[in-house]
Amino acid sequence: MDARVLTISRNGPFRGSATTFGALIGSGFRRYATYRQATIAGTFTNTVFGFLRCYVLLAVAAGAAGHTPAGYDAEQLATYVWVGQGLLSVIGIWGWTELADRIRTGDIAADLLRPVSPVTSYLAADLGRALHAMLTRFGPPVLVGAIFFPLHTPTRWQTVPLFTLSVLFAVMICFGCRYVVNAAAYWLQDARGPIMVWTLGSGVLGGLYFPLRLLPAEITVALTVFTPLPSLLQTPLDVISERDGPALQAGLVGLQAVWVVLMLALAAFVQRRAERRLVVQGG
Repeated sequence: MDARVLTISRNGPFRGSATTFGALIGSGFRRYATYRQATIAGTFTNTVFGFLRCYVLLAVAAGAAGHTPAGYDAEQLATYVWVGQGLLSVIGIWGWTELADRIRTGDIAADLLRPVSPVTSYLAADLGRALHAMLTRFGPPVLVGAIFFPLHTPTRWQTVPLFTLSVLFAVMICFGCRYVVNAAAYWLQDARGPIMVWTLGSGVLGGLYFPLRLLPAEITVALTVFTPLPSLLQTPLDVISERDGPALQAGLVGLQAVWVVLMLALAAFVQRRAERRLVVQGG
């Protein structure tokens, strides 16, 4: 057994034509379209947990002064829960360990020899995954929620376009975060520890389990401004529930755009540094 050090010449971390990028998105979509039973099972599970979360938050609202905890009324809280359950698989916070697994086994060597960088190819595939989830797993939980609970109907024309853009940004931010966490395997060989920390932290600080606005205002602002985690779920859900005025809505989506740039840049930087020291064991 000998160690081979890979030296890869690159023109940039995001190289590749728009046609190639589109083809990779389509490939990611088709890949997840084959898992029909998993799609049905995941949708059912998200719907069941939607009832549990919704009743808990509605109980919180019933016991709060004015029945509006942190400025959310009952309809906004129900919308927060059910749209969040629909977005959970779209954003894809958990479950992705493909990069870490390929680094551990050495299969990443094949990715590095391809004409498209790993950051670009995995991002395109993830966008395809998110598109499939949006078409198949977003609607059913929201429809069930609308049948059993009164949901908030957007009253501003800009809410739906901002929500759509916010979801796209959230998918890209989440990809950047997961890529960086998985890339820890370049140095650790086994990234299960960082992935476990990510799994625990992203749900709590991303706004999945409860609206972060229930925390003291100083903590909420600090998390939103200085970490990308609230941009994963909290921001899209606040936008669609119209928790804030139009200016703050747009400002939160603008902050997401900043985090998109920062996280993708960080993913590209980590990838470049990893390529300089990657050693693949093989014969």
